[in-house]
Amino acid sequence: MLSSLLIANRGEIACRIIRTARKLGIRTVAVYSDADAKALHVRQADEAVHIGPSPARESYLVGEKIIAAAKATGAEAIHPGYGFLSENADFAQDVIDAGLVWVGPRPESIRAMGLKDAAKARMIAAGVPVTPGYLGEDQSLERLRAEAEAIGWPVLIKAVAGGGGKGMRQVNAAADFADALLSCQREAASSFGDDRVLIEKYVQRPRHIEVQVFGDTHGNVVHLFERDCSLQRRHQKVIEEAPAPGMDEATRAAVCGAAVRAAQAVDYVGAGTIEFIADASEGLRADRIWFMEMNTRLQVEHPVTEEITGQDLVEWQLRVASGEPLPLTQAELGINGWAMEARLYAEDPAKGFLPVTGPIREMGVRGTSWVRIDTGVAAGDEVSPFYDPMIAKIIARGDDREDARGALLAELDQVTTWPLRNNAGFLYRLASQPEFARGDVHTGFIPDRIEALIAPEAPTQDLLDAAAQALAGMSGDRIPNMLHAGRIDAGPWSWIAGFRANAESNLAVRMTDGEHVHIGQAGTDHPAVRHWTRGEGVLTVEHGITRYFTLDRPGESGAGGGAGDGAIISPMPGKIIALEVKAGEAVAKGQKLLTLEAMKMEHSLVAPFDGMVAELNAAAGAQVSEGTLLARIEKGDEE
Repeated sequence: MLSSLLIANRGEIACRIIRTARKLGIRTVAVYSDADAKALHVRQADEAVHIGPSPARESYLVGEKIIAAAKATGAEAIHPGYGFLSENADFAQDVIDAGLVWVGPRPESIRAMGLKDAAKARMIAAGVPVTPGYLGEDQSLERLRAEAEAIGWPVLIKAVAGGGGKGMRQVNAAADFADALLSCQREAASSFGDDRVLIEKYVQRPRHIEVQVFGDTHGNVVHLFERDCSLQRRHQKVIEEAPAPGMDEATRAAVCGAAVRAAQAVDYVGAGTIEFIADASEGLRADRIWFMEMNTRLQVEHPVTEEITGQDLVEWQLRVASGEPLPLTQAELGINGWAMEARLYAEDPAKGFLPVTGPIREMGVRGTSWVRIDTGVAAGDEVSPFYDPMIAKIIARGDDREDARGALLAELDQVTTWPLRNNAGFLYRLASQPEFARGDVHTGFIPDRIEALIAPEAPTQDLLDAAAQALAGMSGDRIPNMLHAGRIDAGPWSWIAGFRANAESNLAVRMTDGEHVHIGQAGTDHPAVRHWTRGEGVLTVEHGITRYFTLDRPGESGAGGGAGDGAIISPMPGKIIALEVKAGEAVAKGQKLLTLEAMKMEHSLVAPFDGMVAELNAAAGAQVSEGTLLARIEKGDEE
């Protein structure tokens, strides 16, 4: 067994690896950038090494610094986690050449499966079914558009060296192809240093099925069954589960068998995932499931496989890297129960899921015997603009699918990361959908329901009453005067609204959550609702939505500018990579004004109404801060 390990990653996956390494008695070394100097993975590791400035390209993506840190600390091996350098074959080879153990597949296997076009050709040769598409070297717009036309709309444009939904666009018509291709190529070049793409047939009502595979240096390859990752937004997975709903044993045997053949075709060692796309219009059928790609690393969603098999996949990785055979044979592996994983992000669904940054003062993610929390942050930490905004993975398990879903909902109901906004409310509503409860899922599930999933949700009266009771208790004898100041009909008895002789008083409390004014009844009986007193207010959480209530004092609130008055504000720190308009130019509602690159993704900012670009403070290539006024649109003269 290895004695020491450097983890070339950060956040929750670094903490996850440290946990298993500690269990095995392996000394751990963390690496960190300026932004991560006080991060949780740094605090948990036995030793930590600073590797550079905050941008990943100057720290976590610099292989030479990571190898130097391993040598300086006497680390025996390097585990790349996922993302960053985990699927970089050249880095893997450099680690091996430096005399260190690489906890991952052989570099030649990464190369074989890293380029989607070459991987598909290899899979065809191995007898693995693949999706119809174009894998050619001619990358001209004319050739790619002609191939898309021949395949038939809709199609998917995918970065050859891509992953994680980056460099990927669905195109429904020829008129949209050129713009989508340019965006894919630009995003692929930025994320992977390779702007080549391939074209695939877009499968109607598809399901995303993937199989966990594992190989060792003794020639053994097994699968650890399938996961369903169909719930996606912009090709990013949102909720994953294992096993896949509706998967019968015959189809499971066919798909998992194909996954093992795929791994064997590249002499695979370590943890990997074979991803398939299924045409589920008539349920899951073996003849309608095709290979998409292989991820030559540990997946974000690996915990659901661990929960149904009872295996620690990081431990498997470390044992295989130490030269040991796989811990179990295929016959010894089985499925026990069900598991679901929801990805908790620092993002605002109401604002197009824009990432948010800042400190976390309250971290209400608890976990139970049925719920596992994998996280890289704690209360008092900060989410920076430099990396993926994931806060935690919430993994629920149960004896069956409904048990697992119930445990997931119970956890999502009370999640808070105050004052940082998160997507817990969106996840709660998603997991509550009747179709999801039935297992009727597909990759268009979220887009088809997006308006309902992000619609504002009013607080229940129970929650308002709990907040009112807490505010009244905090204010004590001052409550009449404080309420008096906030009431239009203020009078000497106005604060005892609802008073009845010989009965408990029922105090109407006027309060605000910063956006709306609400009335709650103090002194009433109400079900227990999760809330805390903080400062002059009350923090509550219900259905994953966190609110902070204070007594309302009319006249103290202000209004800020926004798109409604034509101001185009940068929603986050980022880089302007494309400018589509000029000052003085007429624009139509919804017309793209500029493209902002932030958190490794492109975000289009559009005109809020018909008008003219009255002010333009943006330039291509410029770095901008959150809240920067980029442009202002003025409405035209109305007749």
